[in-house]
Amino acid sequence: MRRVMIIGQPGAGKSTLARDLGRITGLPVVHIDLIHWQPGWVERSPAEKTRLCLEVHARDAWIFEGGHSATWADRLARADTVIWLDLGLARRLWRVLRRRIAFRGGATRPDLPPDCPERLDPGFLRFIWRTRRSARARIRRLLATAPPGKAVHHLKGPRAARRFLESLARDCSPVSPVPRTAVGRTETDRG
Repeated sequence: MRRVMIIGQPGAGKSTLARDLGRITGLPVVHIDLIHWQPGWVERSPAEKTRLCLEVHARDAWIFEGGHSATWADRLARADTVIWLDLGLARRLWRVLRRRIAFRGGATRPDLPPDCPERLDPGFLRFIWRTRRSARARIRRLLATAPPGKAVHHLKGPRAARRFLESLARDCSPVSPVPRTAVGRTETDRG
């Protein structure tokens, strides 16, 4: 495991999983929100986001969580491991609300640029609702194109993510941060 692609819809826990995975493996973590946004919630141009994503893809090792689906095919080609966090709408909405409460008062999440206090606006909620089916379908189509031998993990709940991390922590060599086993396809339960 050297290049890990983590995908999922808003509120699925991508950033948290990426940080935990980075601690276990020692691999550098890249958050898409740091590419998507500049300080003060200033959005980068699509071309700049694409350029920055491709620069990350070219690196030897990374854990890359998040979107910018224009670069997913390239990221999938470079990744040796793909993790799909696939949580239901109600759980994701609850997590987004909980995140807003946790970072109230102007605090900025660690996976966002400075001066980007947590916000919960109607447009973001509409986006989550509007893409609840289409985003899952797009991820399914993407994963159907994954070459044989690529490790693909479809995690359907927090319990599945926890078990995945626990298993990985057990399999990591004390000398090397790269796990000995992480090949194949897994589909784990909800919970």
